[in-house]
Amino acid sequence: MTDTTPPTLTKPETTAAGAPVLRVTGLDKSFGPLHVLHDVSIDIWPSESVVVIGPSGSGKSTLLRCMNLLETVDRGDIAFDGQAISAEARDAPAVRRHMGMVFQNFELFQHLSAAGNIMLAPMKVLGLSEAEARDRAHALLEKVRIPEKADFYPSELSGGQQQRVAIARALAMRPRVMLYDEPTSALDPEMIKEVLDVIRDLSQEGMTSVVVTHEMGFARSVADRIVFMDEGRIIEIAPPDRFFEGAIHPRTARFLDQILHH
Repeated sequence: MTDTTPPTLTKPETTAAGAPVLRVTGLDKSFGPLHVLHDVSIDIWPSESVVVIGPSGSGKSTLLRCMNLLETVDRGDIAFDGQAISAEARDAPAVRRHMGMVFQNFELFQHLSAAGNIMLAPMKVLGLSEAEARDRAHALLEKVRIPEKADFYPSELSGGQQQRVAIARALAMRPRVMLYDEPTSALDPEMIKEVLDVIRDLSQEGMTSVVVTHEMGFARSVADRIVFMDEGRIIEIAPPDRFFEGAIHPRTARFLDQILHH
Protein backbone atom coordinates (compact mmCIF):
# COMPACT_ATOMS: atom_id res chain seq x y z
CA MET A 1 0.00 0.00 0.00
CA THR A 2 1.31 3.49 -0.90
CA ASP A 3 2.26 5.66 2.07
CA THR A 4 0.46 9.01 1.72
CA THR A 5 1.96 10.65 4.79
CA PRO A 6 3.23 14.12 3.82
CA PRO A 7 7.01 14.70 4.02
CA THR A 8 8.22 15.69 7.45
CA LEU A 9 8.95 19.35 8.07
CA THR A 10 10.20 18.77 11.58
CA LYS A 11 13.60 19.89 12.75
CA PRO A 12 16.28 17.20 12.59
CA GLU A 13 17.96 16.43 15.89
CA THR A 14 21.37 17.44 14.52
CA THR A 15 20.55 21.14 14.10
CA ALA A 16 20.72 23.99 16.56
CA ALA A 17 17.74 25.06 18.61
CA GLY A 18 15.54 27.94 17.53
CA ALA A 19 13.44 28.81 14.53
CA PRO A 20 14.08 27.80 10.93
CA VAL A 21 16.26 30.27 9.04
CA LEU A 22 14.19 29.69 5.90
CA ARG A 23 10.54 28.59 5.83
CA VAL A 24 8.73 27.77 2.58
CA THR A 25 4.98 27.22 2.89
CA GLY A 26 2.51 26.16 0.20
CA LEU A 27 4.57 27.41 -2.73
CA ASP A 28 3.03 27.34 -6.20
CA LYS A 29 4.78 28.57 -9.35
CA SER A 30 3.82 28.43 -13.01
CA PHE A 31 5.50 29.62 -16.18
CA GLY A 32 2.55 30.20 -18.49
CA PRO A 33 0.66 26.91 -18.76
CA LEU A 34 3.51 24.95 -17.16
CA HIS A 35 2.84 24.33 -13.45
CA VAL A 36 6.38 23.95 -12.06
CA LEU A 37 5.85 23.90 -8.28
CA HIS A 38 2.80 22.41 -6.52
CA ASP A 39 2.16 23.26 -2.85
CA VAL A 40 5.83 22.96 -1.81
CA SER A 41 6.62 23.36 1.90
CA ILE A 42 9.91 22.91 3.73
CA ASP A 43 11.83 24.39 6.67
CA ILE A 44 15.60 24.91 6.55
CA TRP A 45 17.22 25.02 9.99
CA PRO A 46 20.39 26.85 11.09
CA SER A 47 23.60 24.93 10.30
CA GLU A 48 21.65 22.31 8.37
CA SER A 49 22.69 20.89 5.00
CA VAL A 50 19.73 19.97 2.81
CA VAL A 51 20.32 18.23 -0.51
CA VAL A 52 17.55 18.36 -3.13
CA ILE A 53 17.49 15.62 -5.76
CA GLY A 54 15.09 14.43 -8.42
CA PRO A 55 14.74 13.97 -12.18
CA SER A 56 15.29 16.85 -14.61
CA GLY A 57 12.30 19.15 -14.76
CA SER A 58 11.07 18.31 -11.27
CA GLY A 59 11.22 21.93 -10.02
CA LYS A 60 14.45 21.77 -7.99
CA SER A 61 16.15 24.81 -9.50
CA THR A 62 12.91 26.80 -9.55
CA LEU A 63 12.47 26.17 -5.82
CA LEU A 64 15.98 27.51 -5.18
CA ARG A 65 15.36 30.57 -7.37
CA CYS A 66 12.12 31.28 -5.51
CA MET A 67 13.94 31.04 -2.16
CA ASN A 68 16.39 33.69 -3.38
CA LEU A 69 13.60 35.84 -4.91
CA LEU A 70 15.01 35.42 -8.39
CA GLU A 71 11.52 34.21 -9.30
CA THR A 72 8.23 35.56 -7.99
CA VAL A 73 5.81 33.05 -6.52
CA ASP A 74 2.18 32.63 -7.57
CA ARG A 75 0.95 31.37 -4.22
CA GLY A 76 2.43 30.56 -0.83
CA ASP A 77 4.90 32.19 1.53
CA ILE A 78 8.64 32.33 2.09
CA ALA A 79 10.02 33.57 5.41
CA PHE A 80 13.67 34.33 6.13
CA ASP A 81 14.67 34.68 9.79
CA GLY A 82 10.98 34.86 10.65
CA GLN A 83 10.24 37.72 8.23
CA ALA A 84 7.96 37.22 5.23
CA ILE A 85 9.96 37.96 2.08
CA SER A 86 8.02 36.53 -0.87
CA ALA A 87 5.49 39.38 -0.96
CA GLU A 88 8.17 42.07 -0.78
CA ALA A 89 10.04 41.69 -4.05
CA ARG A 90 11.29 45.27 -3.80
CA ASP A 91 13.43 44.14 -0.85
CA ALA A 92 14.98 41.31 -2.88
CA PRO A 93 18.49 42.86 -3.00
CA ALA A 94 18.51 43.22 0.81
CA VAL A 95 17.38 39.60 1.22
CA ARG A 96 20.00 38.35 -1.25
CA ARG A 97 22.78 39.92 0.81
CA HIS A 98 22.09 37.20 3.36
CA MET A 99 21.67 34.32 0.89
CA GLY A 100 24.62 33.32 -1.25
CA MET A 101 23.70 31.76 -4.58
CA VAL A 102 26.01 29.61 -6.69
CA PHE A 103 24.87 28.81 -10.22
CA GLN A 104 25.70 26.02 -12.68
CA ASN A 105 27.76 28.19 -15.00
CA PHE A 106 29.88 30.26 -12.57
CA GLU A 107 28.73 33.66 -13.96
CA LEU A 108 32.03 35.37 -13.15
CA PHE A 109 32.95 38.75 -14.60
CA GLN A 110 35.47 37.90 -17.32
CA HIS A 111 37.25 41.26 -17.12
CA LEU A 112 38.02 40.90 -13.41
CA SER A 113 40.58 38.66 -11.70
CA ALA A 114 39.52 36.03 -9.20
CA ALA A 115 40.17 38.47 -6.36
CA GLY A 116 38.41 41.27 -8.27
CA ASN A 117 35.27 39.16 -8.69
CA ILE A 118 35.20 38.50 -4.94
CA MET A 119 35.95 42.12 -3.97
CA LEU A 120 33.27 43.79 -6.08
CA ALA A 121 30.10 43.26 -3.99
CA PRO A 122 31.69 43.88 -0.56
CA MET A 123 33.00 47.23 -1.84
CA LYS A 124 29.83 48.32 -3.68
CA VAL A 125 27.18 46.90 -1.34
CA LEU A 126 28.85 46.69 2.08
CA GLY A 127 31.12 49.73 1.67
CA LEU A 128 34.38 47.92 2.41
CA SER A 129 37.56 49.69 1.43
CA GLU A 130 39.62 48.18 -1.37
CA ALA A 131 42.20 46.97 1.16
CA GLU A 132 39.54 45.37 3.38
CA ALA A 133 37.87 43.73 0.41
CA ARG A 134 41.21 42.43 -0.90
CA ASP A 135 42.04 40.93 2.51
CA ARG A 136 38.64 39.23 2.57
CA ALA A 137 39.09 37.95 -0.98
CA HIS A 138 42.49 36.43 -0.22
CA ALA A 139 41.17 34.79 2.96
CA LEU A 140 38.27 33.27 1.00
CA LEU A 141 40.50 32.03 -1.81
CA GLU A 142 42.48 30.27 0.90
CA LYS A 143 39.24 28.76 2.22
CA VAL A 144 38.28 27.42 -1.23
CA ARG A 145 41.81 26.03 -1.67
CA ILE A 146 43.12 28.24 -4.50
CA PRO A 147 45.02 31.09 -2.78
CA GLU A 148 47.56 31.18 -5.60
CA LYS A 149 44.90 32.10 -8.19
CA ALA A 150 44.03 35.58 -6.84
CA ASP A 151 45.37 37.46 -9.87
CA PHE A 152 44.19 34.96 -12.51
CA TYR A 153 41.30 35.81 -14.81
CA PRO A 154 38.40 33.37 -15.34
CA SER A 155 39.70 32.40 -18.80
CA GLU A 156 42.94 31.26 -17.14
CA LEU A 157 41.15 29.01 -14.63
CA SER A 158 39.70 25.51 -14.93
CA GLY A 159 35.97 25.05 -14.52
CA GLY A 160 36.45 23.72 -11.01
CA GLN A 161 38.59 26.71 -10.07
CA GLN A 162 36.04 29.13 -11.54
CA GLN A 163 33.28 27.51 -9.51
CA ARG A 164 35.36 27.81 -6.35
CA VAL A 165 35.87 31.52 -7.09
CA ALA A 166 32.08 31.78 -7.49
CA ILE A 167 31.62 30.14 -4.07
CA ALA A 168 34.16 32.53 -2.54
CA ARG A 169 32.34 35.47 -4.16
CA ALA A 170 29.06 34.36 -2.55
CA LEU A 171 30.78 33.90 0.82
CA ALA A 172 32.26 37.41 0.63
CA MET A 173 28.87 38.84 1.61
CA ARG A 174 28.90 36.67 4.77
CA PRO A 175 25.52 35.07 4.01
CA ARG A 176 23.36 33.21 6.50
CA VAL A 177 22.45 30.59 3.89
CA MET A 178 24.21 29.23 0.81
CA LEU A 179 22.11 28.00 -2.12
CA TYR A 180 23.84 25.84 -4.74
CA ASP A 181 22.06 25.15 -8.04
CA GLU A 182 23.70 22.04 -9.50
CA PRO A 183 27.17 23.49 -8.83
CA THR A 184 29.04 20.66 -10.57
CA SER A 185 26.81 19.99 -13.59
CA ALA A 186 29.02 22.02 -15.98
CA LEU A 187 32.27 20.43 -14.77
CA ASP A 188 34.43 17.64 -16.09
CA PRO A 189 34.38 14.57 -13.80
CA GLU A 190 37.85 15.19 -12.33
CA MET A 191 36.82 18.71 -11.24
CA ILE A 192 33.63 17.70 -9.47
CA LYS A 193 35.34 16.43 -6.32
CA GLU A 194 37.32 19.62 -5.71
CA VAL A 195 34.12 21.71 -5.73
CA LEU A 196 32.12 19.25 -3.61
CA ASP A 197 34.98 19.09 -1.09
CA VAL A 198 34.74 22.86 -0.61
CA ILE A 199 30.97 22.69 -0.11
CA ARG A 200 31.49 19.79 2.32
CA ASP A 201 34.05 21.87 4.29
CA LEU A 202 31.63 24.78 4.57
CA SER A 203 28.80 22.52 5.71
CA GLN A 204 30.99 20.93 8.36
CA GLU A 205 31.86 24.43 9.62
CA GLY A 206 28.13 25.05 10.15
CA MET A 207 27.12 26.98 7.03
CA THR A 208 23.41 26.48 6.38
CA SER A 209 23.12 25.16 2.85
CA VAL A 210 20.62 23.93 0.27
CA VAL A 211 22.24 22.00 -2.57
CA VAL A 212 20.53 20.86 -5.76
CA THR A 213 22.70 18.07 -7.15
CA HIS A 214 22.81 14.73 -8.95
CA GLU A 215 25.84 13.60 -6.92
CA MET A 216 24.43 10.80 -4.75
CA GLY A 217 27.68 10.10 -2.89
CA PHE A 218 27.85 13.74 -1.83
CA ALA A 219 24.20 13.67 -0.77
CA ARG A 220 24.79 10.58 1.34
CA SER A 221 27.88 11.97 3.08
CA VAL A 222 26.96 15.64 3.60
CA ALA A 223 23.18 16.01 3.91
CA ASP A 224 21.34 16.22 7.20
CA ARG A 225 18.20 15.64 5.14
CA ILE A 226 17.58 14.72 1.53
CA VAL A 227 14.57 16.11 -0.33
CA PHE A 228 13.26 14.17 -3.32
CA MET A 229 11.18 16.16 -5.82
CA ASP A 230 9.19 14.92 -8.79
CA GLU A 231 6.82 16.80 -11.11
CA GLY A 232 6.97 19.94 -8.97
CA ARG A 233 6.17 18.26 -5.67
CA ILE A 234 8.20 17.21 -2.65
CA ILE A 235 7.65 13.46 -2.54
CA GLU A 236 9.85 12.52 0.40
CA ILE A 237 12.19 14.10 2.96
CA ALA A 238 14.45 11.88 5.06
CA PRO A 239 17.92 11.66 6.61
CA PRO A 240 20.42 9.97 4.26
CA ASP A 241 20.48 6.55 5.92
CA ARG A 242 16.72 6.12 5.74
CA PHE A 243 16.49 7.76 2.34
CA PHE A 244 18.95 5.42 0.65
CA GLU A 245 18.19 2.28 2.61
CA GLY A 246 14.45 2.53 3.21
CA ALA A 247 12.72 5.09 1.03
CA ILE A 248 9.01 5.03 1.84
CA HIS A 249 7.47 6.35 -1.36
CA PRO A 250 7.55 4.01 -4.38
CA ARG A 251 8.46 6.91 -6.70
CA THR A 252 11.56 7.59 -4.60
CA ALA A 253 12.55 3.93 -4.63
CA ARG A 254 12.13 3.80 -8.41
CA PHE A 255 14.30 6.89 -8.92
CA LEU A 256 17.04 5.54 -6.65
CA ASP A 257 17.00 2.20 -8.43
CA GLN A 258 17.51 3.95 -11.78
CA ILE A 259 20.26 6.24 -10.46
CA LEU A 260 22.21 3.77 -8.34
CA HIS A 261 21.92 0.57 -10.37
CA HIS A 262 22.07 1.65 -14.01
